[in-house]
Amino acid sequence: MTGQLHETAPWARAIAFLLSLAALLLMGAIAGFFYAYFCSVMWGLDASPPQAAMAAMQGINATVRNAAFAPAFFGTPVVSLAAAAALFVCRFRLSAVLMLAGACIYGFGAFWPTFAVNVAMNEALAGVPVPEGPAEAARLWAEYAEPWKWWNGLRTAFSFVSLACVGAALWFARPNGQMTA
Repeated sequence: MTGQLHETAPWARAIAFLLSLAALLLMGAIAGFFYAYFCSVMWGLDASPPQAAMAAMQGINATVRNAAFAPAFFGTPVVSLAAAAALFVCRFRLSAVLMLAGACIYGFGAFWPTFAVNVAMNEALAGVPVPEGPAEAARLWAEYAEPWKWWNGLRTAFSFVSLACVGAALWFARPNGQMTA
């Protein structure tokens, strides 16, 4: 039954397709953002002297909330939910469920942990002056970086599961090219 039109208007299918495509792009962007931290940024900071790592992370955290980051982070759940609704209206039920699953998995597995854990840790780090002594800096950096990396790995994994759900939603909605605008 997935992919059957059921007399859905072409403009509704076009909206569903465009929202689904936007959800895919946004989900890919945020998954890639978290993945970049997972496989390079934190490794690079760990390879630096602890004082430099702390100062660099404080600088990153002070500037990450910007207009380039906001659409991917905040727009992903909104656009994914809108795409799920549009897919449901177009009677692409399996695709709607997959899109909704992607939005929920992202929301509970990446969006929420970011605020509850990573941002809270970032704000705590922002209030800590970088110590002059390397031993104290190493201790503080390890206390911060190890749990931060674990939680970032979790939100990275959930973001990629969400991305797979969104991709599958697009795939299952397109039999015979019926969804395309």
